[in-house]
Amino acid sequence: MKGFFLFLHKIQTMNYILFDGPSRNNFLPLTYTRPVAEIRVGILTIREKWEAFLESTITFVTEDYLSEKFPMVEFDKNIFINASFLPNAKIVNLIINLKPNELINSGNDLIAFYANESQDEVDLDSFTKIEYNEKVLHINSLTDIFKINSLAIEEDFKLLTKNRDSSKISNTNNLINSDNIFLEEGVSMEYSTLNASNGPIYISKNCEIMEGSLIRGPFALGENSTLKLGSKIYGGTTIGPNCKIGGEVKNSVVIGNSNKGHDGFLGNSLIGEWCNLGADTNTSNLKNNYTDIKIWNYDSNKFLSTGEQFCGLIMGDHSKSGINTMFNTGTVVGVCSNVFGSGFPRNFIPSFSWGGNKGFSNYKIEKAFEVNDIVMKRRNCDFSDKDKAILTHINEITSPYRSNF
Repeated sequence: MKGFFLFLHKIQTMNYILFDGPSRNNFLPLTYTRPVAEIRVGILTIREKWEAFLESTITFVTEDYLSEKFPMVEFDKNIFINASFLPNAKIVNLIINLKPNELINSGNDLIAFYANESQDEVDLDSFTKIEYNEKVLHINSLTDIFKINSLAIEEDFKLLTKNRDSSKISNTNNLINSDNIFLEEGVSMEYSTLNASNGPIYISKNCEIMEGSLIRGPFALGENSTLKLGSKIYGGTTIGPNCKIGGEVKNSVVIGNSNKGHDGFLGNSLIGEWCNLGADTNTSNLKNNYTDIKIWNYDSNKFLSTGEQFCGLIMGDHSKSGINTMFNTGTVVGVCSNVFGSGFPRNFIPSFSWGGNKGFSNYKIEKAFEVNDIVMKRRNCDFSDKDKAILTHINEITSPYRSNF
């Protein structure tokens, strides 16, 4: 790895680093296990978007316990970019033309700044400020991720398909607005309906869309993922790589490597990696009285209003639900939790919890690790020592939430 970064040093004149920014805790539990830059919004993760625009490999400034898996590498010339901002051509043009001790703001939010490695301390108050006053996609909360997902899919679709032709689509499929549908190579899809009237549909390499699937754009399906028989997918939905999805899904983001393989509704929801939703798991995304939905906020240690009428399930990495699990509106499930049984469980389920409506107990970390190892091996992935160290730290810092179990 060190040799790789030395090689980069030789070929890159500028080094770009994505930092978590002040809103990092707003994205918990997703950011317990990843930097903000590794959140998927649209087709690509935030890091992948910036790398595509800048044509450069990017590293991270994140929490200390994540930094071994997600390292930062500093060169002589470094531009730091707030990972909660999504790139566009105008912002990128400003960034690549930054000079030392200059920064870019959007209102009260810092977008980027240029600092040299020789600067021991960075005093941003002394920097020359450049104001960016045009529209930009920016996430500041969990609900922002699915709220802007349709727009982000559209932007990524333009980026990934520019001057390219879709792979051939079998004539057994029913296509509406086919110019807005793009399949990468290796896709298997027969007897399905794709409607791209309201936004593009992008299917990555080696995906399978089984017969009878109904898809409305904007929609993105990540590499090696599968839509099961008769899936019903509404617009504003992203399914990351290596997922198996069935049932009904609306305006949700599944980051990757997770399964919802059976019937059940998932709406206005965010699902991390290595999760599994058992058959007939259902999420409520709208309250019966149509009022704003509150969700757990880790920073304030209480439920706060999202200001939204629609919000379903937020689930951190490595969490699972048993068959017929029901999640109430705006439920937040932490990392490595196992939820099962009849009735609605509580609306905030801490990391490393085991149980359901009848109560929770501590999910022993050794047992969680055994499951994680099995699950990841099924996809030929290694449950590494770095992963174990991250989850051990999360188990420790979230223990106060489980003190009343």
